[in-house]
Order: sequence, then structure tokens, then C-alpha cells
Amino acid sequence: MSSTAELLRTPLYDWHAANGGRLVDFAGWAMPVQYRSIVEEHNATRQRVGLFDVSHMGRLTVQGAAAERWLDGLTTRRAAGTPVGRVRYSLICNESGGVLDDILFTRVTDERFDLVVNASNRAKLLDWFAEHAMTDADLIDRTEATAMIAVQGPGAVEMVASLADADVASIRYYRSGEANIAGAPCVVSRTGYTGEDGFELIANADQAEAIWKALINLGAAACGLASRDTLRLEAGMPLYGHELRERLNPLHAGLGFAVDFEDADGGRRTFVGSDALLKAREDGSVARRVGLRVEGKRPPREEYRVLVDGRPCGVVTSGTHSPTLGCPIAMAYIEPELTQEGTRVAIDIRGTETPAMVVPLPFYKRS
Repeated sequence: MSSTAELLRTPLYDWHAANGGRLVDFAGWAMPVQYRSIVEEHNATRQRVGLFDVSHMGRLTVQGAAAERWLDGLTTRRAAGTPVGRVRYSLICNESGGVLDDILFTRVTDERFDLVVNASNRAKLLDWFAEHAMTDADLIDRTEATAMIAVQGPGAVEMVASLADADVASIRYYRSGEANIAGAPCVVSRTGYTGEDGFELIANADQAEAIWKALINLGAAACGLASRDTLRLEAGMPLYGHELRERLNPLHAGLGFAVDFEDADGGRRTFVGSDALLKAREDGSVARRVGLRVEGKRPPREEYRVLVDGRPCGVVTSGTHSPTLGCPIAMAYIEPELTQEGTRVAIDIRGTETPAMVVPLPFYKRS
């Protein structure tokens, strides 16, 4: 593991270091994994407002006269016809339908889309876009020039609105707008990765700390990557490198809603991986992603085997102890005939067959 001195630093690095953030190497960035206990940060987000530095995420801009056509041919979700201000969850696949990354894209203008991609995949996607370059469409990497802050929880919208010079509370889910937050110009998106309501704010790097401090002063709890992971797992949200990989396709991950096989007129869409995904749609023999509620107190971890009648039938991709539910939970890929709700299986937790049951995703849904 690299020392933090060798890693990329977000614009909030100095604040994290001065305020008790335990900094670790995450995808080449020095990131706070936690400040206090994971459970405290998790509960603060579920009950009040959690504040997350997510500036390590890649922020790319696709622009030009051919931007819509270029993006439409590379993502599983229709870019063509997307209204200005609309945010879409999508995937970028290789020719065999395997997931290169899951992304958010936002239409900013007729000729501009902004993308948020996973930190670990930014370099790969920059190469992928370059390999599929198109005349009259340009790609700009804005990651290090900007910062990204997630404000999540039942009090998040009200808190951000109190610092805004525009009516951000009226921005609908998976929509984006602009406002000054604590005096700083921001892109304000009603999105997040915790299962709670809230915003993700993108601002110039030199204005990030002022926004962060203003939110802290209003009572937001600084939270690290560890609680972000337990929150997203409860919300049933896949994480690249766990539920999503190049050898897995989005349909078997339960993400068929994010694959548009038809264009706006009902005709066949063609994008990278579309042929392979059409075939995969008919394949009922491949393992599928499920939620598992686990008995006892020991949480399963990634790569633990799932068993039925003593034989392997799948593998855990993410597992934790759920602070909200008070029990261990996991996501796993298991044989398709075992994916029905209520199916009993076991997980091999360090040599002990621990009973578990298939349950619907998400584990947690806000009221």
C-alpha cells in the first residue's frame, strides 16, 4: 500500500487530516475511511445528515456537436433525447457485455454531457473513450479541477437549501440544477449512494472547503468511505469490483432497467456490447445477484462461498453487519433456480455453515 504522501489528494485533504479522518489509499487517492465509529457515521446519515467527500470520483465532460451520438453509442442507457438537467444511471460495457464501469451522466446542454465515473476506472475509461473517439466530440477530464461533496440523510435537502441562493429543494430525484451554495457556484444533483435523500454538489476545487465547513457548522456529520459502504449495501446498490466486473454483465446483476435496447421510436439501439447483452437476456443459466439475510452475528465477506445442501452454489460479493437492521447481510451471485425469495442457503464463514435466506433488494428503503 502506498503512503498517503504518494497519493492524490482531494481539495478537502487538509481538513480531513486536521479533524481526525483516518486516511487510507483508495484507488490511488488519500481518502478518509472514518472519523469516529462506522456505526455512528452510518446512523448519523440514516437519522440526520451525513457529509461525504467523494472528490475521488472521476468527473468527465463530453461536448461537441456529436456528443449525444458519441455517448449514445457507448452507454447502455439512451443519451439521445435525454432532457437538459436529467441525470441517468448507466453502464459502459465491452463488446462481450461485461461491465467496464457504472456511471451517472447528466445532460447539461444540447451539446454537453457531464459524467461521474468510479475512481478506480477513470484511467480505463479515458482510454476507452479515446479508442472510440469521434469527430466533433471531445472529452475533458475535470476531476482534479473540481470537488464533489455528497450531503445525504433526511435533513440533507433542508440543510443545503438553507445555504442556497436558488430553490434547490424543488429539484426532483435524478435531476440536476445550479445554485450558489455558501456563496460558491455549484452543480446540484438530487442523487446519492446511501439510500437516503440528498444532493451531490460539484464545485471548483478552491471553493470546496468553504462549502464543507458551512455544512459542518450546520450540524452535518463528516463520514468516511466505510460508512458509505455499509449504507450502499443496505440500499442494495452494486459496487464496482464487487457486484460489477468486466466478467459480469448488467442483466445478471439485476440492472436491466439501465439497459435500453430500443431507441425513443421503438427501433433497435446499437451500442458497444448490445449484441452480447441481447443474447444474455435469453440465458437463464447464469448466476444472478441476490440479497441474503444471515443468521447469527458474524458477517460474511467477499468471496465466501454460498452453499445449498453442502455444495457450492454461489459466492458473496459484499457483506457487512447492518446497523439499521441489526443483523448480518450480504449480496451474492447464486444459481438462478435458487434466487426465489425465501430460499434457504448457507454461507461458509471460516469453516462454519451459517444459515441465510434470500430476501428482496434493497434491504433498506427510506420511508
